[in-house]
Amino acid sequence: MYNCNTPTVKPQVKNNNTLTPATETTFYYTIEKPSVEEFKERGSKFIAYAFPIETVDEFKKQLQQLKKEHPKAVHHCFAYRLGTDGNSFRISDDGEPSGTAGRPILAQIDSKSITNTAIIVVRYFGGTLLGVPGLINAYKTASTLALQVVPVIQKQVEVNYSIHFDYTQMNEVMMVMKQYSCTIISQEMQLFCLIKAGIAKSRLPEVLYLLKELQVDVEKIK
Repeated sequence: MYNCNTPTVKPQVKNNNTLTPATETTFYYTIEKPSVEEFKERGSKFIAYAFPIETVDEFKKQLQQLKKEHPKAVHHCFAYRLGTDGNSFRISDDGEPSGTAGRPILAQIDSKSITNTAIIVVRYFGGTLLGVPGLINAYKTASTLALQVVPVIQKQVEVNYSIHFDYTQMNEVMMVMKQYSCTIISQEMQLFCLIKAGIAKSRLPEVLYLLKELQVDVEKIK
């Protein structure tokens, strides 16, 4: 298992038909939804699961779930990239020869210039050794197939905030959330309410101004 802070390829986003580093924009690209594709090579079966993620914890849950679904698989190799600066990623060969699984998987994610994306490739051994070139090709091909069948979408970079307010202000607060397409992460609606929401970076000054006008308590989530 390999964890690094300096990526070999930084994810990029498209803007007016040009590529710019993700840190210079308020948008990024990721996959729209999960996908599953299978590749077979000399008896071995490689099942690639691609899915969008927001946090490492989300990825860990997906990995544990797939290990439960495929307890007889010999390997559960993976790669993921998180964040818009391209600095958060992880790869794992899970017992395969070093460099034959995790890196080829990550290379397919980076070839799409996407982030907040993970791929786990589950392998069932077919009785024939594939060798280093064969393994690299198998994990690369399985990952490519999984990404080919799912759309790549543009998403806004969001900053997460906690919003505390009185129940009587709920309609006004929710109107702001809806008007600016904020992402509701969680909500507690009682006498005193709490909403955790992702606010688009591009609309942050406007949203914070409106919430201040409503005299609600707003705090950035670190």
